[in-house]
Amino acid sequence: MKICVLGLWHLGTVTAACLSSGGHQVCGLDFDNKVIESLNKGKPPLFEPGLEDLVVKGLERGTLTFTGDIEEAIGEAELIWVTYDTPVNDNDEADVDYVTDRISKLFPYLKSGQDILISSQIPVGTCRLLENNLFQQNPNISVSFSYSPENLRLGKAISVFTEPDRVVIGTRNGGVKEKFTNLLAPFTTNIEWMNVESAEMVKHALNAFLATSVVFINEISSICEKVGADAKEVERGLKSEARIGEKAYLSPGGAFSGGTLARDIIFLSQLGEQKKLPIYLIPSVEVSNENHKKWSRRRLVELLGDIKGKTVAIWGLTYKPGTDTLRRSAAIELINWLLEHGAIIKTHDPKIEILPNSLSSVELCTTPEDALLEADALVVSTEWQTYKEVIRINIFESMKSKIILDANGFLASNIGNFDGITYVTVGKAI
Repeated sequence: MKICVLGLWHLGTVTAACLSSGGHQVCGLDFDNKVIESLNKGKPPLFEPGLEDLVVKGLERGTLTFTGDIEEAIGEAELIWVTYDTPVNDNDEADVDYVTDRISKLFPYLKSGQDILISSQIPVGTCRLLENNLFQQNPNISVSFSYSPENLRLGKAISVFTEPDRVVIGTRNGGVKEKFTNLLAPFTTNIEWMNVESAEMVKHALNAFLATSVVFINEISSICEKVGADAKEVERGLKSEARIGEKAYLSPGGAFSGGTLARDIIFLSQLGEQKKLPIYLIPSVEVSNENHKKWSRRRLVELLGDIKGKTVAIWGLTYKPGTDTLRRSAAIELINWLLEHGAIIKTHDPKIEILPNSLSSVELCTTPEDALLEADALVVSTEWQTYKEVIRINIFESMKSKIILDANGFLASNIGNFDGITYVTVGKAI
């Protein structure tokens, strides 16, 4: 099948490369010339394990091309798959116009029989709005708009795309089902069909549910820390309940970060306001999560007292392991707070070679061990496998105080019962 993938950042590049590997003829379209130039050299715009190899193989086979020319990209395309990563600001508010404006650029070039599948995070009702805008410009055109919520995860995006649990597709045109079935045949036959608005709402509801689960267990964990309960044991008690299950998003740990989950919390909260519908649970999720982001701060103050002049080591800076993205990173938020309060920061991350200018006073160390030298505390922020591999009996000897904050208990099995270490995780009293 000939496919145009519009929007080539994380979601778009993964989608284009995976579709190409599945035997489709794919043309990636983006209006950023630097992105196109880089991709045509086999360099994705950001790091994702296995993605560069997949792009290079597609280019070599001739099943994958990239361009900034609309006519070249969609001229013979049977399907246009919209994959822009919807931008969010620091308040988790999405710039939906960024996506819709770029989709609208295609309108003068579309032909009857082409179909548009949108996977960008957009508010429910956006597909209907785009349909109306297109048909106002060209009442005689026959083009369908469908929606499929993306479910990729940074660091695991390729396996999630090629081996999905299921794919949700919302459409008003039953005639496109065969096309979408053929599109996804190399990866799955498990497609959940529904109407467009339901599919748009699935994305909101799924992320809101996951966000609520994270916030719920972290609030339970905060109480556990005060009463002597162990939140990991509570987690086991919950997940062994048949009505909850072992895959539930109920692991005590850090707050959710980045814009993915929070963006849908904001979408739903705004919809409630627009429709004059009182909702209370969903907006409170954001409030609770913002409070839990301060867990490391509270614990550092409890353990160190005044942190001015204290040296804090940070292991991991990226938003998640398996990426090189610093934007919306919990580690960066913590570092900024520590700097404001006069702390000295030493950091390490296996994917970061240069720090932003705003962190010029932070020392970026070449090894995890170097970051520990004379540190009063270590905060494990991004859970790179590297940090498990370097743990040995004497690695913490160079620290001034052997205090380790590890919100998710990532290193728990490696540290074991090392003598003299104060090991602090979410949901467990010190």
